[in-house]
Amino acid sequence: MRLLVSRDDRLGDFMLAWPALQLIHRNLPEASLSVLAGAGAAALAPLCPGLNQVITVPRDGGELARARRLAGHLRPYRFSAALALFSRFDLALGLALARIPLRLAPATKAAQVFYTHRLRQHRSRSERPEYVYNLELAEHFLALLGVRDPVRPEPPFLRFDSAVVSRSRLDLAARLGFDEQLPVAMLHPGHGGSAPRPPVALFVEIARELAAERAVVLISEGPADTAAVAELDQALGGVAHKVFRSVSGLIDYARCLAPVDLFISGSTGPLHIAGALDVPTVAFYPRRRSATALRWQTLNRPERRLVFMPPAEAPENAFDALDAGQVARRIRGFFRAVRDHSAAATGPRT
Repeated sequence: MRLLVSRDDRLGDFMLAWPALQLIHRNLPEASLSVLAGAGAAALAPLCPGLNQVITVPRDGGELARARRLAGHLRPYRFSAALALFSRFDLALGLALARIPLRLAPATKAAQVFYTHRLRQHRSRSERPEYVYNLELAEHFLALLGVRDPVRPEPPFLRFDSAVVSRSRLDLAARLGFDEQLPVAMLHPGHGGSAPRPPVALFVEIARELAAERAVVLISEGPADTAAVAELDQALGGVAHKVFRSVSGLIDYARCLAPVDLFISGSTGPLHIAGALDVPTVAFYPRRRSATALRWQTLNRPERRLVFMPPAEAPENAFDALDAGQVARRIRGFFRAVRDHSAAATGPRT
């Protein structure tokens, strides 16, 4: 049996599909499982357990042209069934033109007529996390394929061997020149998709509190984050910090995130990589219903997540309405708590 799962949009969206992918693989281990991923996320897909193939198809041109191109690319694989975790017209039509016999997607938009099966979810209400919506679709997909009562996978959804994590920490410390025995907090000032980024002044207050906690403060810089990182780098002034530039691709970036003790950002792809690794995270979300902390919840365990949104009386994107000092102190306390919990569970670093 050849199965296809599609989530070919942004990196963060794709990371939130990993529990669904692993659920399908765990319950149909003999099936050949392929994923249709966006060009920006495809590089990380080989790390997802159970995937046999990663497919990317260019999305330039009009909807009909994209649908025909997708169908022509997929038809030779002779997929038995396809699951679209997020539907668009070109994707729905392309899967139909590819003659995939079973096609499941959320029951939404006019494009749903091109699927053989649909599941009504009311995602626009944002009543559950995105990854839970994906899991519900995957469970329905499995039921259509004859699998009942599957057991959902547990974090972490992205894993590296402990020796790889230890080596990554040593390499990171040597590369940036810090004591690898000290805890590491990484700040990512870039933005993700339509979600705005927190103001620089807020990151500065956070960095001050973490530096006072004897943390090594790293600023994470991806290919699109140069201006934001330069602004924060200058604003930090005398607050001790290092700039970590990701230049070797997403897999290397994920390896560098694995040993980090705390990751802080807005709602971004890197945030969701950290969550998949079960790294403790602090996230800033707008109060917009389609982009809330619940809808775009990270994949780490609940006790390893801290979230902030603008207060109810402020505009939905107004992170500057937050009390920066109070937020920074809460993050410092959270950082201390997750470190103490980790030390109690594993013992001190050696």
